[in-house]
Amino acid sequence: MPINRKNKGNYFIFLEYILMVKEMFIKEKQLRIKIVFIGITIMFLLILGRIFYIQVFSYNKLNNLAEALWQRNLPITADRGRILDRNGKVLATNITTTTLYVVPNQVVNKEETAEKLASILECSKDDILKHLNKKTSLEKVNPEGRQLDSEKADLINELNIDGLYLMKEAKRYYPYGDVLAHTLGYVGIDNQGLSGLELQYDDYLTGKDGSIKYTSDGKGNRIKMSEEYEKPQNGMDLYLTIDIDIQLALENELANADTKYTPEQALAIVMNPNTGEVLAMGSRPTFDSNNYQDYDMEIINRNLPIWKNYEPGSTFKIITLAASLEEKTINLFEDSYYDGGSINVEGARIKCWKSGGHGAESFLEVVQNSCNPGFVIMGQKLGTERLYNYIKDFGFMDKTGIDLNGEAKGIMFDLDKIGPVEQATIAFGQGISVTPIQQITGVSAAINGGTLYRPYVVKYISEPETEDIIIKNEPYKVRQVISSETSEMVRFTLESVVSSGTGKNAYIENYRVGGKTGTAQKVSNGIYMSGNYIVSFMGFFPADKPEYVVYVAIDHPLGITQYGGTVSAPIAKNIMKNIISIKNIQPSKEVTPREYTWLDTKYVKAPDVLGKSKKEATTILKGFKIEYSGDGDTVIYQEPEANTYIKENSTIKILLN
Repeated sequence: MPINRKNKGNYFIFLEYILMVKEMFIKEKQLRIKIVFIGITIMFLLILGRIFYIQVFSYNKLNNLAEALWQRNLPITADRGRILDRNGKVLATNITTTTLYVVPNQVVNKEETAEKLASILECSKDDILKHLNKKTSLEKVNPEGRQLDSEKADLINELNIDGLYLMKEAKRYYPYGDVLAHTLGYVGIDNQGLSGLELQYDDYLTGKDGSIKYTSDGKGNRIKMSEEYEKPQNGMDLYLTIDIDIQLALENELANADTKYTPEQALAIVMNPNTGEVLAMGSRPTFDSNNYQDYDMEIINRNLPIWKNYEPGSTFKIITLAASLEEKTINLFEDSYYDGGSINVEGARIKCWKSGGHGAESFLEVVQNSCNPGFVIMGQKLGTERLYNYIKDFGFMDKTGIDLNGEAKGIMFDLDKIGPVEQATIAFGQGISVTPIQQITGVSAAINGGTLYRPYVVKYISEPETEDIIIKNEPYKVRQVISSETSEMVRFTLESVVSSGTGKNAYIENYRVGGKTGTAQKVSNGIYMSGNYIVSFMGFFPADKPEYVVYVAIDHPLGITQYGGTVSAPIAKNIMKNIISIKNIQPSKEVTPREYTWLDTKYVKAPDVLGKSKKEATTILKGFKIEYSGDGDTVIYQEPEANTYIKENSTIKILLN
């Protein structure tokens, strides 16, 4: 068709339209390209950011996850810290045992391996198969393969089967068995502390396990020459205030009492009154920490010296005595009291243990005779508030704070609930409940110069390799309760109780011993039990400057008259005699003579015959058996030494020049 002017105009319009569409298409294409480019750029930046985040922030986490796929750790258990006595003798240590681990992927013939292991470990084949078929990189054969003895470990090692690993494991061991068991406590199969010091100081005793690291391939097979050893870090050592030699003497006496009297319970404590250090502590019934699973939890969890609550009886009279002397409400020598056998307080008749009473007494004799009515008078002279405050100051209303778990607290009336009768009975040790550790701590304050100390059993904690001391416990003074002058008078009075009063059975010839007996009737459901007593004795020596306090309490001894003086005083005496022997304590130069009855074995002073002629010595030693050595005529040595107390008619050895 020919292009005319009109058609030509239409053509250009169409062409312009085409060009416009093309331009629009080009612009749209460019926009898409820009969008795509921007999108690609954003994605690239995101990838770079992610890579940066992974390389910088997540590297350790991902690296650990990757290593976990091809790295294996065979654990090496750290030794638990030892527990030692004050002289470095080991009370709790570790013995080396072996534990079986398996890498399931490395065990080729699981059925055969399970059968052989079951035979050695004396267990079910199915139980072993469960371990071998676990979908895990490393499996501990627990409990069948735990803490194996050397014989079983050798048999497993001789199998020479890939995938079986025998690793060292420490097992807790107590070389003295049931000695000090409640104080030491025990540990579980994974060496975690479950009671006693093992629990109280578990964070310090627990070490940090080591390991043997090796590399495995994708199938779990071990790659040779790829081991890395990480040394375990053993736990800290605990050094105690306990003296194991004194502890063994105490345990022996408790065992003898258990056999002789078959009591419901028995306990004893030895303490240094000048520091609060517990030197020995034990009770019956007891348990063997090595085999704790063989005992009732009721026995295991009751550390009687710090847990048991009971009316203390006459040993508590020491506190009433100390308060009365400090307040000067009595004069031991000038004031007197007539004991007719009982005293009436607000209609309540309080009896003396001696039928008919003791008659006229000085207050020194009131203490020597342990006269209940006399102590009621002491309490009345003090008054309720002062007596209450001294009981509080001596520590009987709070826990002592000893570093052992399971300590109980005594029971005491509120001040506003103490009437005349309650005050009277508290004065001689009834109507109040205390723990043994409160008792010995309070009495220590009464005789050591008047200072109440907090008791403790851990002397210090040390690093096992360098032996550097990490933590050290020092004597902690809680408060000054009475003056040193009053304390001196308390010591004098209690020494007279042993030489001339109810504590005679604790008297030790040539040594100055003080003490107080106690006989407390037990309570059940608020009613005093007939013929059922806790008999006790609190003793200390040397009486002029005490270094040892011994407390013994026997719960319901059978086959004997139940008095503290007849049961507990002899036990305490034997413990003190053992301490004298162990520590080689020399006799005292000045000893208060004992008052004897016709039933007692009498002791007399050995005469001095040094430098005398044989004839003179024979005359002076009349009444004694004499063994002469030498052929001279002058005495140059005698045994026992002069002025020491020896049994009447005993033998004196004489060496002549």
